[in-house]
Amino acid sequence: MEQVNKDILKLVIGGIIVFLFIILLFGSIGTVKAGYRGVRVQFGAVIGTVDSGLYFKIPFIQKVKKINTQTQVVYFDKDENALGGASKDLQLVNMKVIFNYKILDSKVSDIYSRYQTVQNHQSAVIEPILRDSIKAASAKYTAEELVTKRAEFITESERILREQIQSKADLVVFERVNVVDIDFSKSFNQAIEAKVTAEQDALAAKNKLEQVKFEAEQRVASAEAEARAIKIQAEAVTQQGGKDYVQLKAIEKWDGKLPQQMIPGATVPFLNLTK
Repeated sequence: MEQVNKDILKLVIGGIIVFLFIILLFGSIGTVKAGYRGVRVQFGAVIGTVDSGLYFKIPFIQKVKKINTQTQVVYFDKDENALGGASKDLQLVNMKVIFNYKILDSKVSDIYSRYQTVQNHQSAVIEPILRDSIKAASAKYTAEELVTKRAEFITESERILREQIQSKADLVVFERVNVVDIDFSKSFNQAIEAKVTAEQDALAAKNKLEQVKFEAEQRVASAEAEARAIKIQAEAVTQQGGKDYVQLKAIEKWDGKLPQQMIPGATVPFLNLTK
């Protein structure tokens, strides 16, 4: 009986040892997937970084915190989350913006040391920079220019963002910003609509006036042409002998038939018998 108890005890101890070995084995290895980098932490202090792939660590003593180094996207694309600002002519502006950036691989330990997570860094640093930069850029353009010079406005926004990120957020690299939509206050939109309508009405009236003017000019040109034709015909008749020429032309076209009724004393048409 005593031997049986010893065998059972050995099995239990062996099982515990195997279990602890498995825990130690899996606790000492891990993987960092592509697009991430690991931060090696020992007793709360950062002691290095880990590339993507398989890594080893001391169980219970070291931890590896994973930081996303893929492109991060900041959305200001909802009405309640749109970027607010003012144009150069003091019109209220709401803009829907999408901003892309990446955490530098060499800065992941600094991100973890200062902010613990990428999300904390984004809300504490990136989003304020984005708001301030877009507002600064929009203040350089009138409300109308924000629409008509949109590409130029985006370029200026990118320039300011790069400067701000370089000076205040050197842990990341700026990729691009896209202004999805620009909206103004209701009263300004109504004023713009009224202005566009007035311009369209004025253009239509101008086109109508031009049409009337053109038609009048056409009529004048036609009348002048007709008058010149009559003048030329009159000059031609005069050059050919005046009335005699007209009579000759009439006789040439006469079919030789006399009127069936004649007024007593009247001459034959087209024939002047006085000469």
